[in-house]
Amino acid sequence: MRFDLLVVGASFAGIACAREAALAGQRVCVIDRKPHPGARLHTTGLLVREVAEIGWLRTMPPALTRPIPAVCIYAPSLRHVRLEASGYHFLATDTAGVMRWMVEQAMRVGVVFCWGMALSSLKRDENGWIVNRAFLARYLVGADGPHSKVARLCGLSANREFLAGLELEFAGGKLHDAEALHCLVDRRLAPGYLGWAFQGAGLLQIGAARRHALGSAPDVNALLDRLAPLISERADRPSGTRAGMIPCGGVLPRVLGDRVLLVGDAAGVVSPLTAGGIHTALFYGGVAGSAAADWLRGRAAQPADTLRGRYPRFALKRALRWAFDRFQSDRVTEWAIGSDLARSVVGRLYFHKRSAASEVTPAPRVGPAKSRAGTDQA
Repeated sequence: MRFDLLVVGASFAGIACAREAALAGQRVCVIDRKPHPGARLHTTGLLVREVAEIGWLRTMPPALTRPIPAVCIYAPSLRHVRLEASGYHFLATDTAGVMRWMVEQAMRVGVVFCWGMALSSLKRDENGWIVNRAFLARYLVGADGPHSKVARLCGLSANREFLAGLELEFAGGKLHDAEALHCLVDRRLAPGYLGWAFQGAGLLQIGAARRHALGSAPDVNALLDRLAPLISERADRPSGTRAGMIPCGGVLPRVLGDRVLLVGDAAGVVSPLTAGGIHTALFYGGVAGSAAADWLRGRAAQPADTLRGRYPRFALKRALRWAFDRFQSDRVTEWAIGSDLARSVVGRLYFHKRSAASEVTPAPRVGPAKSRAGTDQA
């Protein structure tokens, strides 16, 4: 079978890349080892608002998302502050449903999907790539996650810095305060990152991530015990789990080669500090698809000419990641909960450039979580 573009991995980045190339008139195929879209989820599926502002995603069915307008940041003692920004919200998602919807949108513009098909072999020839001895593609895209096989087989850079994440799903579970994303900064439970809880689309989602270099997977049972005051209802056993490695070293030095490029986690296009990667995957995946299509149509010398300088540098976030890894302190976190300056900085990190520091509204300083919403809320 012959295609102009073959994408390995039906991820957020892979689907966005394939769709853009197909819209430009290219014959596009996506292969993925999953049995169907939405299987084997590795992401929380929590979206920043900017995702819903990407052109084709504006028509995403409202039933697949749930807005979350606030963030509660907790110190180890559960002293916390609640932050909001006017007009801004996060989106909890029915992640499997979102993936199925995205695949449907890509298929409508001609993308072919081959499910249950892992990448087994790659061979370069004068016309492009021979993939799995069955496909001939003029151009190849690796969207196959943080341990990309495309990167390895094509001699491109590989991720080496990771967070290890584990999340539990509780069908029908509820939080006292369902209108906030609850984040626990605790060096013992989640060194190098944090724990979280939020009311998803039909699920209570509770998880944590930690620096992979610091040892085993996060202790989510200890996290459940710590966050118990925030939870109004949950089953004894989770209805599902999500787990995965999150690259946190920034964009890799070599993500482009002759007739091949990497997108999404495979390229390290993930915020080194916040581990947010869905928005960047969708946006830059689309940019990469357009660049590959331009080359395939003879409108650009190489996709590298278009993409060079377009992938984010994350310079500040890489510096903050370096500092957080080395100087994270529970005492500093306890202090920061009561600091106006620290709360303003955290508000900017969570609410992005859409909200100036003066627009981030903190609740009064509060003590350990209690009763309703786990807070003495304003």
